[in-house]
Amino acid sequence: MPTELEELLDFLSAPSPPVKRAAVDIVRSLTGSEDGIKSLAQYSKVVLQKLSDLLGDPKEVSEPAAESLVNLSQNLDLAGQMVSIGMVKKAMDLLYKPESAIRRLLVMLLVNLTQLDAGIAFLLQVEDEKVQGLNVMKLVRSFCRSPDGSKDDPFEHVGSILVNISKKEAGREILLDPKRGLLKQIIMQFDSTSLLRKRGWITMKMLKIETPVSKHLPVSGTIRNCCFDAENQLANLLLTSEFLWPALLLPVAGNKVYNQEDTSKMPCELGNALSIERDRVTNVEIRVQTLEAIYLIVLQEAGRRAFWSVNGPRILQLGYEDEEDPKVMEAYERVGALLVDTSGTE
Repeated sequence: MPTELEELLDFLSAPSPPVKRAAVDIVRSLTGSEDGIKSLAQYSKVVLQKLSDLLGDPKEVSEPAAESLVNLSQNLDLAGQMVSIGMVKKAMDLLYKPESAIRRLLVMLLVNLTQLDAGIAFLLQVEDEKVQGLNVMKLVRSFCRSPDGSKDDPFEHVGSILVNISKKEAGREILLDPKRGLLKQIIMQFDSTSLLRKRGWITMKMLKIETPVSKHLPVSGTIRNCCFDAENQLANLLLTSEFLWPALLLPVAGNKVYNQEDTSKMPCELGNALSIERDRVTNVEIRVQTLEAIYLIVLQEAGRRAFWSVNGPRILQLGYEDEEDPKVMEAYERVGALLVDTSGTE
């Protein structure tokens, strides 16, 4: 005799829309607690496939189904099962359907699924050279074109996906490919007014749950991750210098108005920004990650030359004078020590 939960799951495929909607609402409520997720996990093969099948339904059904999947995907075992049944591809397909009403939730689902290596591989389409990187190009384009700071921006959390994929060499290769120009587009979002484009903390309040889906800082985190390949990809990184150096140096330049002697030794886009009053970047992690990116670049001799050419050491000197956070000060000092240690050998 079937249990109550088994009967509930059967109703997810009921022909009657009201019955189906009532069933998926109950499932959504179950995913709001650890006990509920544990109960559903016992029937994971059934529940994940049935919820996936509902994602193409009208909003009153697809939305609670998507919310349920987002909540369930916080469990790594369940997330792995979702990847194995093709959830990454399904989410990408539905994301770009004109009638889709659950784009924000699909993006959040992809954030969770790309916490896994297998999820990243599926998103990058590494098995098919003809389409490899196409999903990433679509996501970057949507991230960069979506309305800045809008409450209704469904692609606001794409930055967290970019951080996830940039942890892997295959992801960095796609982002750093100069023919695609993706890194340049991403860097240009650093000036975005939307904090979520700089910070990667996604707060879900669907079921009175506040869940940090990602603690990365999307734009600065993605740049920093790409800089791990500076030894082999420095030339491609420096192709974006016009945008890269302002993105990395302005957050750690302090809030002083720089004098003309200093700004005259900088490219105009940096010098102009530093010669006027400006707001300080208050987020500690953004400052730390930009300094980590600078460190990875100046580890390379050509990177150090490029850094000196924009008067980078002077910017860090003045920024350090304004810094009070110990963690950020340590990051400044690490770069400074490297510059001092290598200055006599060049």
